[in-house]
Amino acid sequence: MPRRFNFDAASALSKGCRSYQEDSVIADYSRGSDVGLAVLADGMGGHAAGDVASKIVVTEVFSELMFQRCDPELFEREITSRLTEAAMAANACLRDHVRAHPETHGMGATLVATVIMNRRLYWISIGDSPLFLFRNGVLRQLNEDHSMAPQIDFMVRNGLMEAEEARNHPDRNILTSVLFGESVPQVDCPDEPVPLEAGDILIVASDGLQFLTDEEIAGVLNDHAHASSADIADRLMERVSGLDDPELDNVSFSLVKLDDAVELKLPGDSEIRKDDLRRVG
Repeated sequence: MPRRFNFDAASALSKGCRSYQEDSVIADYSRGSDVGLAVLADGMGGHAAGDVASKIVVTEVFSELMFQRCDPELFEREITSRLTEAAMAANACLRDHVRAHPETHGMGATLVATVIMNRRLYWISIGDSPLFLFRNGVLRQLNEDHSMAPQIDFMVRNGLMEAEEARNHPDRNILTSVLFGESVPQVDCPDEPVPLEAGDILIVASDGLQFLTDEEIAGVLNDHAHASSADIADRLMERVSGLDDPELDNVSFSLVKLDDAVELKLPGDSEIRKDDLRRVG
């Protein structure tokens, strides 16, 4: 049986410079649990539509994953199909909502849903909300970006566009896949999980966090690597707010630090986690 992780997790949301919040995020990293979950959605469609869309997606996907984790062994065997089914069920809920409320036509949301179990990371993502892994001082995005940005960056690498033009291109943030009650052209749900290590930090975020560059995010994580997840979340939000950018979008993320659970052997070879001793002692 793989050694358990201790989860140190925190979530944060900010409206940025928008007048309303269209992001939703929920996570569950219960102490002693073998499974950790985080689900985030970035809504679109304006006030009272994007907000509703993100809540529908997060609620539907999270509730299904919470139900599935009751049987971890079966869940992991079928996890790719279970993640996909949860996402498509959320998409169907959006379709039903729009049919019942035609004024919300055009509403939709991105999705990132992560599952940590047996020291492995599984996910499904649709849209441009990033999933980051920070390991040994290096930050990398694990999931696909379903927007025009990768294609525009490809043009820069091949000398077809200047870097400055690419950074400010009006089509850069156009999504190529999203949940909006219709067919979903792109889904990122790898069959093979990413093995996780003690010391890793995972961030499930909306694209508002990417007002910071990857280097700036990594700088905060490196500077505060030994701080709690709540402290790191505060530092990231302070850094984003410090940009003083009038175009700052909603910012939301769930951040979890992973460390090995410390186990103590007591007489009789019974094993008990140190956290459990602290809780009952």
